[in-house]
Amino acid sequence: MRRRLLYFCCTLIMLAGIVVASTVDSQAASEKPMIDGSYLTHDDESVGYDTKKTRGEDLLVGYSKCVEVGPGKFYGGGSTVAVHTVNEVGVGVSVERAQKGDDCWEGYDAWLKFNQNADRVSSSKMLEVEGGYYYRISCVHSAGNDMSSSFTDGVYIEKP
Repeated sequence: MRRRLLYFCCTLIMLAGIVVASTVDSQAASEKPMIDGSYLTHDDESVGYDTKKTRGEDLLVGYSKCVEVGPGKFYGGGSTVAVHTVNEVGVGVSVERAQKGDDCWEGYDAWLKFNQNADRVSSSKMLEVEGGYYYRISCVHSAGNDMSSSFTDGVYIEKP
């Protein structure tokens, strides 16, 4: 009987801990503003990995990255890696910005880079940007016949 009571108490304590932990996590997540799947952060950098829609034969991985370098300075870019050498591997990079309270990202800059008969491509830029905005990188990755996309969270850039 005593063992059964001890088991019941331990189970009750564990259950209460799970309920409290899940409530705290969901409150913390809901307090972070988000636009189109990207959190608005004050982190120094953010990396996003591709989301494949189908299983392909050529594309291995793609990612995008952005870094707050200093007030008014932003570094961003993307990379695409193929499983093997393909006719063309490419990355399309878009820089987008928003402010807290916005409901969508606005385009700021964009560029493309392709490599022929290769298994990878990367492209990045250092940009002087207007401070007071969150900036993110959104990329489209292609290798042979496969495509995917990736995006980062928004990184806040201070005014110079």
